[in-house]
Amino acid sequence: MRRRDFIALVGAAAGWPTVSHAQQQPAPVIGFLHSASAAGASQNMDAFRQGLRETGYVEGQNVAIEYRWAENRNERLPALAADLIERGAPALVVAAGASLGTLAVRRANSTIPIIFLIGGDPIANGLVASLNPQSGNVTGSTFYSSQLGPKHLELLRELVPTATSFALLADPDNINITRTEVTHVTAAARELRAPFHVVNARSERDFEPAFAHLVHERVAALILSTAALFNNRIEQLVSLAARHAIPTIYFVREFVTAGGLISYGASITSHYRQGGNYAGRILKGAKPSELPVVRPTRFELVINLKTARTLGLAVPRSFLALANEVIE
Repeated sequence: MRRRDFIALVGAAAGWPTVSHAQQQPAPVIGFLHSASAAGASQNMDAFRQGLRETGYVEGQNVAIEYRWAENRNERLPALAADLIERGAPALVVAAGASLGTLAVRRANSTIPIIFLIGGDPIANGLVASLNPQSGNVTGSTFYSSQLGPKHLELLRELVPTATSFALLADPDNINITRTEVTHVTAAARELRAPFHVVNARSERDFEPAFAHLVHERVAALILSTAALFNNRIEQLVSLAARHAIPTIYFVREFVTAGGLISYGASITSHYRQGGNYAGRILKGAKPSELPVVRPTRFELVINLKTARTLGLAVPRSFLALANEVIE
């Protein structure tokens, strides 16, 4: 090649578009395993993506999310976890809903970073040794809703002073949460000398028979378990409580905005947003052992006055004064 032609070629190359090494790299993959279904999780997933955006990651642009949903069948979690690890090749896995999901992922891969999003006690459930782990590949967020049963019973007693019996609607397949809730609420009911029942539902097909049983047993007020099964069927459960005129307390405000009577608990959307934040930080290089388990610092009392009036309940002024939100 003549020198003049070589110089012309170099000059032309200088004007060619450049592609950075970073642009050539495939987007990292977040594996997302949930014990429930996608149908009722859209609002929570929006919050998760918001947490990701706050750390600079946008799904479909510079990060991909590979989803697996157990559809409220916990026995599917081990196979879904294994499939997610094998096919998704994720940089980390978020396991939401039942704590069994986190355990399934850990069995499938002992080194991949895992972020749990649960309602129970992560130490009691065997997910972490402490809330400030110094080692290991697991961290996450809990809203500790399974510990709130006694408070739920206390609030129901105040709001429905004529109630003579109470019940907990529980998912027996969610063993850790149900065991904790039954233990705590039974002890509280015993102190109050209030008759207490546990009614089980393993799937949405059991909801109608469960409420029929509550009516047959003349249960005056109901506590809804914090199991993932119920959080995924908000409209159905609120409708059943209204149809059978059973005052019910829930663990997140979304039930009350859908027409439920009352809720007391932490914000579940903040919980998922925190999960997205932790996922982004791990993608940037943080280790799970550097990120303490997040616990709620604030619990909200929300009441729907329209529903209370429909049920014939007179809400005390003192009760309204305690509420963080009153829905007319």
